[in-house]
Amino acid sequence: MAPPNLLTIGQLAQRTGLSVSAIRFYEQRGLVRAARSAGNQRRFARADIRRLSFALIAQRLGLTLTEVERALSTLPEGRAPTRKDWQAMSRRIRETLEGRIRTLERTRDLLDGCIGCGCLSLGSCALYNPGDRAARAGAGPRFLLGDRPADFAPPTAPPRRRLRP
Repeated sequence: MAPPNLLTIGQLAQRTGLSVSAIRFYEQRGLVRAARSAGNQRRFARADIRRLSFALIAQRLGLTLTEVERALSTLPEGRAPTRKDWQAMSRRIRETLEGRIRTLERTRDLLDGCIGCGCLSLGSCALYNPGDRAARAGAGPRFLLGDRPADFAPPTAPPRRRLRP
């Protein structure tokens, strides 16, 4: 049995809900570090429960493994992170999460209408994206990517000058 402050890989798997193979994968990627017992068995700090739980939820929220690795790399090594450490890391990823939330909200709000993809299959596309003007900004669903229909309005004609009789 592992000392009370250290967990076996099985105990860590049971507590986090991750498989043993997933924990090994995260260990290979450097998200957690195992100490070795006298019998060369892996032993993990209790603080690794939080690191792995963060990795699990962050990936479910859409962060890439690289983003998770980058965030966790800012935590101290050799000691359990404090509340202050976690708050500092949280502030660094907050902008990424808020950007994803804005994208999700925009998708929710625009998905049933013209999204600027160029298909021109909806009647509203003739109003918001006539002739697929949004294609000028590049490929993809331009309005979901942040462009606005007003960005692609036809150029206004200059006012006509009246000729003197």
